[in-house]
Amino acid sequence: MSIAIENKVALVTGANRGIGKAIVESFLDHGAKKVYLAVRDTNSTKELEEKYGDKVVTLQADVSNTASIKTLAEHATDVDVVVNNAGIGTPQSIISDDVEEDFLNQLQVNAFGLVRVANAFAKTLESNKGALVQLNSIASIKNFSQLSTYSASKAASYSLTQGIRTELSPRGINVLSVHPGPVDTDMAEKAGFENGATTSEISEGIVSALKAGDFHLFPDDMAKQFEKEYENFSNNIVTSDFSE
Repeated sequence: MSIAIENKVALVTGANRGIGKAIVESFLDHGAKKVYLAVRDTNSTKELEEKYGDKVVTLQADVSNTASIKTLAEHATDVDVVVNNAGIGTPQSIISDDVEEDFLNQLQVNAFGLVRVANAFAKTLESNKGALVQLNSIASIKNFSQLSTYSASKAASYSLTQGIRTELSPRGINVLSVHPGPVDTDMAEKAGFENGATTSEISEGIVSALKAGDFHLFPDDMAKQFEKEYENFSNNIVTSDFSE
């Protein structure tokens, strides 16, 4: 299912910086009618508000809180494209004293956050024949030791994304799973990754993938190396219909 972002209403969680901010800018550059900026701190989007005026609307939202996301969906019933970009990632070894608390925190945001967003917006997206975009990672298909708990939480979110696609596609909703490699953001820097992809590579890739009606997007050079090796498994296993 192809969706052109032109004249569409979008919502981006974690829209105030990094990849989320780049997605907002790419959507508006490609003609989006309006973008909701869903953020925990409503004072963090002033730069985008000054730049785009009434084309952006800031809404308070916390993907780790079910009530917050339900309220968010009630305020954005005209949305065509929902991008669940909000996530956390901290360097964490599995063999450590505080690994359980860290892993629970990352699951709460990165995996349960997706479940909350998908459930809150499913009816609206079905009504508007829209799209749900989930920011996953190459870490969802390979565990990186310096980001073990993050990798595991993203593996969970990717598995959930597959299930969401199975349930929502028959209802006319396009689901896109985005798998960037290291990106030039604060999180990548903390994890020790250098020379990451630009945020615009990811945001522009999303625009193109939505238009193409794709399920997977591996947007940058490192991600494309994963895609090359993963493609056969993806085509024959992940996106195959085993119902027959």
